[in-house]
Amino acid sequence: MHFSIPETESRSGDSGGSAYVAYNIHVNGVLHCRVRYSQLLGLHEQLRKEYGANVLPAFPPKKLFSLTPAEVEQRREQLEKYMQAVRQDPLLGSSETFNSFLRRAQQETQQVPTEEVSLEVLLSNGQKVLVNVLTSDQTEDVLEAVAAKLDLPDDLIGYFSLFLVREKEDGAFSFVRKLQEFELPYVSVTSLRSQEYKIVLRKSYWDSAYDDDVMENRVGLNLLYAQTVADIERGWILVTKEQHRQLKSLQEKVSKKEFLRLAQTLRHYGYLRFDACVADFPEKDCPVVVSAGNSELSLQLRLPGQQLREGSFRVTRMRCWRVTSSVPLPSGGTSSPGRGRGEVRLELAFEYLMSKDRLQWVTITSPQAIMMSICLQSMVDELMVKKSGGSLRKMLRRRVGGTLRRSDSQQAVKSPPLLESPDASRESMVKLSSKLSAVSLRGIGTSGTDASASDVHGNFAFEGIGDEDL
Repeated sequence: MHFSIPETESRSGDSGGSAYVAYNIHVNGVLHCRVRYSQLLGLHEQLRKEYGANVLPAFPPKKLFSLTPAEVEQRREQLEKYMQAVRQDPLLGSSETFNSFLRRAQQETQQVPTEEVSLEVLLSNGQKVLVNVLTSDQTEDVLEAVAAKLDLPDDLIGYFSLFLVREKEDGAFSFVRKLQEFELPYVSVTSLRSQEYKIVLRKSYWDSAYDDDVMENRVGLNLLYAQTVADIERGWILVTKEQHRQLKSLQEKVSKKEFLRLAQTLRHYGYLRFDACVADFPEKDCPVVVSAGNSELSLQLRLPGQQLREGSFRVTRMRCWRVTSSVPLPSGGTSSPGRGRGEVRLELAFEYLMSKDRLQWVTITSPQAIMMSICLQSMVDELMVKKSGGSLRKMLRRRVGGTLRRSDSQQAVKSPPLLESPDASRESMVKLSSKLSAVSLRGIGTSGTDASASDVHGNFAFEGIGDEDL
């Protein structure tokens, strides 16, 4: 998940006391909460007691005197890096201490009292499911409430996730993000103060082989069927006229399993489709439609003469990727920190192995860049679990002792930042380096656009590719 602290605010103290600086924590560009330095320091101290100082990233030190504007900006940047580092750490980022801190801060910032409410959750076909929850219920609580309302068995809950989406005028969903364990779904959706934002239930895995587990259950089968029909109707799944005729016939016979078996053979089955955006491949400022699924990113572009062309980028051939943000300055060329800025521009860039001896950066400019990055990471996680012989069931988050934690298998596959240079002591990297002897595997640095928001992910799945994949 992408954290940023793009700006600070000077706020009056309680009961007219002295002013203090509030740091606005954004998630995917949307305000999540406002916190003070002392609150973040308290979180740091609590994490240090639980996990030890050697595990934690550096925290900006206290100052004896009031901060100058330049020092406030420096502290903001340091706190942003700290929050990103904690969130990306498999142990710290999944800890109940970290997640409960963010949930409390979200509820306090949005000033939502704890009370029982009705929350509307949509299925992929637009069907509404109303559940009674508390405003303070976290994502897993709401997911379990939806599953109970649908009569979905407990062992299948983890195959589905809740997504925050924006419903467009044509009824299609534009995906904002997958709801995380550090947020309160009711607060997240209502704080946006717009009827177009909704919560949608959708399957959360990529490999269609796992469909078999879900299809064994009647409710699971119905959910998969409804999602697939909706994806076909929206044009997300590519269907020929003959395939459409066969699907229609199976639909009329209510042969849901046979319908899904045929759908599994279709291009872009189970993919998430994003809004039209721009890429620098195959040429600069190329209009594309990006889809994520089946361990790849697909870029579709329409050539002159309305001919449709598609380029596929396998996640196993992405050496690393990053999300960067930049904020255009207002006319005049100067801006004080956090003030007078324009709309944030987000980019997903990945370094791709085009051939045995050529790596190339590909950049996609899209407001949904962070969601694309999350999809890439989850595809890598799933690939690594499968490669290690683990099961998807064990990879899924479980509630243990009343709190949420990642399973050991998921912690093991979380990709840490790549080292500044390849570690030659690792056998898989030696094999890869020998294959790419003509390629300079340079160290990964920060982006020149906005280093504080740069988030570089090294890709373990890239290290495991074989010659047959090239």
